[in-house]
Amino acid sequence: MSKLFSPLTLKDVTLKNRIVVSPMCQYSAVDGFANDWHLVHLGSRAVGGAGLIIQEASAVTPEGRITHADLGIWKDEHVEKLKQIVSFIHENGAIAGIQLAHAGRKASCDLPWNGGEQLSEGENSWKTVGPSPIPFKPDQQTLPHELSIPEIQEIVFAFRAAAKRALDAGYKVVEIHAAHGYLLHQFLSPLSNQRTDIYGGSFENRIRLVIDVVEAVQSVWPDNLPLFVRISATDWTENGWDENDSVQLSAVLKDRGVDLIDTSSGGNVPDAVIPAGPNYQVPYADQIRNKIGIYTGAVGVIVDANQAEEILQEGKADLIFIARESLRDAYFPTHAAQILGDDVEWPNQYVRAKRETFKK
Repeated sequence: MSKLFSPLTLKDVTLKNRIVVSPMCQYSAVDGFANDWHLVHLGSRAVGGAGLIIQEASAVTPEGRITHADLGIWKDEHVEKLKQIVSFIHENGAIAGIQLAHAGRKASCDLPWNGGEQLSEGENSWKTVGPSPIPFKPDQQTLPHELSIPEIQEIVFAFRAAAKRALDAGYKVVEIHAAHGYLLHQFLSPLSNQRTDIYGGSFENRIRLVIDVVEAVQSVWPDNLPLFVRISATDWTENGWDENDSVQLSAVLKDRGVDLIDTSSGGNVPDAVIPAGPNYQVPYADQIRNKIGIYTGAVGVIVDANQAEEILQEGKADLIFIARESLRDAYFPTHAAQILGDDVEWPNQYVRAKRETFKK
């Protein structure tokens, strides 16, 4: 059996393979509620054979949405629709996870297919917040509100409450989103955090909010279920957050009981020059995994089975997060198994289409 299709046990949760459907916003919700689009989108990837499916960035407060169409988990009423999705994913052999998020200064935006720009007053916009009154784009006229310490504490509590709702909905993995220029990443990076209180300045102060959120989530998330944190390993910009910071943060997170670092990059400044290409973020997952001794996920332009297998065989990561390739091919895992020669289970409804070579 290939490494890609070997199981991985994290605490009391066993993934049937190392393929993760990366959290990707669908911008299809109304008032944060999941609907048939989310059920079909996520459910089809469970049918397609992924080991773990992480639901898109789900806002812990209404103001934490990137757009008005983001999924939410800020109120109890959201849970019932999410339960249906979780149940279907589990019935089809995958594990359901959810990413908890707050967009911070990158909130209140139009839909991507409408340009994705931040909404102006009168366009159904809302006030954005951040560690400092520094906009994401220099030409933005409206500055984010600088969060007070009591307001920060309210957001920490919102993450805690969201994690409890995620547990009530049946998710078995929760991921805290501290990447891609959203609120927690904004606190990490000196490019966006110019505070002079306990949440700014030194490395220890800038990581404080991430640690606070981790501890708040852990207070309601069972010890036997995995906790992931997604980070941007580098801002790709001088004087920003970098790979050395990420290694140091990962060591702290490991000590705090985090199980896996989902290792992405960028997103905190609009003009960063990012050398995107196959495996371009894998070295960061490799560095964190082998320096700190924590599980890592590799993500970013991983598009074929042999590429994914090589990353695992070389010990550079433990899980492979498939993002846009999963949008192109909901059955990526099934196709990857055929390429690698692995015999994997198919849904009974689809077995008649399974090639004879791969039938048991």
